[in-house]
Amino acid sequence: MANALLQHYIKLTEFLGQALGPDYEVALHDLTDKNRSIIAIANNHVSGREVGAPLTNVALQILMDKSYEKQDYRLHYCGVSAEGKALRSSTLFIKQNGKLIGMLFINFDDSRYQSVSKNILQLCHPDNFVEEIFHLTEPHMDNGAAPAPLPHTIESFHNSIDAVAGDAVNRELARLGVTADRLTPDERIQIIASLETGGIFLLKGAVKDVADALHCSQASVYRYLSQIKKDGT
Repeated sequence: MANALLQHYIKLTEFLGQALGPDYEVALHDLTDKNRSIIAIANNHVSGREVGAPLTNVALQILMDKSYEKQDYRLHYCGVSAEGKALRSSTLFIKQNGKLIGMLFINFDDSRYQSVSKNILQLCHPDNFVEEIFHLTEPHMDNGAAPAPLPHTIESFHNSIDAVAGDAVNRELARLGVTADRLTPDERIQIIASLETGGIFLLKGAVKDVADALHCSQASVYRYLSQIKKDGT
């Protein structure tokens, strides 16, 4: 049973989904169980998630950097839908007696409107000029209380822990320009340090999924984490 305060937000989630329309996904997260945090979701076709889906990479990093302590919400950051479409996302931090107990996410899919805009612009501009305009006009970062955290983090939406962990590992591999089977020990510990900072290991079972994605043992991941914490003290 969700927290009594969050119970009120369940009905709000349904209301906002219907009031805003099908291009707006509204997702309510209960932080009691990070592995199955979504307790209500409207217009879930936008991200493809269901009730019981875990926290996203952005939500995990918010828990790690504690940015919610200095602000009440984040506005207009970039996410990616189940179909790979760019989303404009915003998050409300739900607090009770100063403690963060939940998050309300609104994810807007503007692809239909972009399509219409492109068709109109193509009436008076060459196609390559129009494509360049849309490439440059990506969602910007903003919030209502302080400089937006995570300026280079794009939110990814998944229904399972292994998908969240696998996606995080793949991002790090792409950043380093290597494959998992060609990692050096230094590169592997660098990736695990980044995953730790991003909050991946707040999810139960993430160590196993990270180990699988990095082609190493769980014992190795724990050893790296221990070394990272030791070096950080």
